[in-house]
Amino acid sequence: MILKRSIKPSKRSAISTATVQGHPPIALPSPRFTRSRSVFTALKKRKTVRSIGKRKIPMQMLSNLLWAACGVNRKKGPFGVRGITAASASNSQEIDLYVAMAEGVYRYEASSHKLISVLGEDLRALAIGPGQGNFGAKAPVRLIYVVNIDKFSKAGFQEPGLYNPEIQKSYYYIDTGLIAENVYLFAASQGLATWFHNCNRAALAKKLKLRPGQRALFGQTVGYPSHY
Repeated sequence: MILKRSIKPSKRSAISTATVQGHPPIALPSPRFTRSRSVFTALKKRKTVRSIGKRKIPMQMLSNLLWAACGVNRKKGPFGVRGITAASASNSQEIDLYVAMAEGVYRYEASSHKLISVLGEDLRALAIGPGQGNFGAKAPVRLIYVVNIDKFSKAGFQEPGLYNPEIQKSYYYIDTGLIAENVYLFAASQGLATWFHNCNRAALAKKLKLRPGQRALFGQTVGYPSHY
């Protein structure tokens, strides 16, 4: 297995505030698979880094990051549904990845590799749980993991556990962890820093107008180490 490096940062690749205000989806550039680095090197470098600076992540790097997290890597995966880079219970793909930035909050749509505008407000402060300190407060990106329990009913293989609340919980916690670890490995391979943490679940549910079948679960801060 090989992890890839992306191109060098470019100031022109940043997301503009005007884009959010107009609410169109943002078509991410295609992921770039060049300048490979082995998964063993990424595993060796993989770690939690809480000291994350405010340097922006270029659009190409963000595109590569989101694809590595839970992007489509097979048009036909288990049970005839597209396959993504992270496993899920019966390929239900019940975890939605939200991207909180200064410009607003977006939902990553893996099928089209786009960012769908959700809210033109900076919610990065809510993407971390109360009492967890001020680490990475100015980091450019905070991912928010949101489970959509209704997706279990659409899974290709309808096994009984998909309808058991306690088993559902074990499924979506594990599936979140699988995506988060993809982010860790990508960050390690690219010189990025990342930190997986709790989030302000109640406040995010209100701000994002989550439905009863949706729950904010965790956050993950991503950026360049503060010494950059």
